[in-house]
Amino acid sequence: MKYFLTGGTGFIGGELASQLRRAGHTVHALVRDPARAQRLSQLGVDLFKGDVTDRPSLRAPMSGVDGVFHVAGWYKISSKDAGNAYPVNVEGTRNVLETMRELQVPKGVYTSTVAVFSDTHGRLVDESYRHNGPWLSVYDHTKWQAHYEVAEPMMKKGLPLVIVQPGAVYGQGDTSVLHDLVVQYLRGKLRAVPKEPAYCFATVEDTARGHLLAMERGRPGEAYILAGERKSVVEVLEMAERLTGVPAPKTHPPAWFVRFLAALSRSERLRVATATYIASNAKAVHELGFQPTPLSEGLPPYLRYEQEQLRQGPR
Repeated sequence: MKYFLTGGTGFIGGELASQLRRAGHTVHALVRDPARAQRLSQLGVDLFKGDVTDRPSLRAPMSGVDGVFHVAGWYKISSKDAGNAYPVNVEGTRNVLETMRELQVPKGVYTSTVAVFSDTHGRLVDESYRHNGPWLSVYDHTKWQAHYEVAEPMMKKGLPLVIVQPGAVYGQGDTSVLHDLVVQYLRGKLRAVPKEPAYCFATVEDTARGHLLAMERGRPGEAYILAGERKSVVEVLEMAERLTGVPAPKTHPPAWFVRFLAALSRSERLRVATATYIASNAKAVHELGFQPTPLSEGLPPYLRYEQEQLRQGPR
């Protein structure tokens, strides 16, 4: 099979490209700078210079493919560079999906996120849940717009698209806020963590495999949550302490105080610091055969990897 892929130089997209190539598929990857996509070249991926915000650049690499994986997105929990969020997450998604429709590609998988549900306030929600604002971050809001104002309406009009919604993804190559927290903890510099934040953790390998399952088995017009095991950040750090011996923070500031600081500083990072982004993967497990690795198995090798990276010095 021949697939078109956006976001191949990113965290999830890079692992997806690797799994597609190992399965013997041809991959056309859209990259802004082919010279910086050496890992994809080494995998045997065909590189095409372009950008999701440049619609004409999508046609050549997408022509004649059997499926589309749209993974690319702007992801930062910060107001810095937020001007790129809407063009990439919303208009970029519109460009990819409209080109897919014009070229009559048989099937597509779009990478949304459980963040479109925003803070679930401890409630475990599923694909039927819908949050209509306010949002804690520009990322949450623009991914919500792409999901509900671009992808869903096009699916209702017949676009053969499947939406996948990863939760908290961890593994080698992560550059997210979650990775920053883990590194800060391993350095012994994480002094305090609120009790409230909780996520559904899945390895990057499982998340990428979920994308493949969605392409193979997902029903067009449906969304599937690719979240893993539900744990609070405090619980995960306590697990990490047992594994590494590095003490987990014992200070847990109350949520009201963190929210006060967030309002005072207008910090998106503090706004999400007490949030729960938790959702049920039951549909993906039942319909796709999605089987996320338990944290007890996935966390130890990841922590060993990050510790080794720290011993080797700055990256």
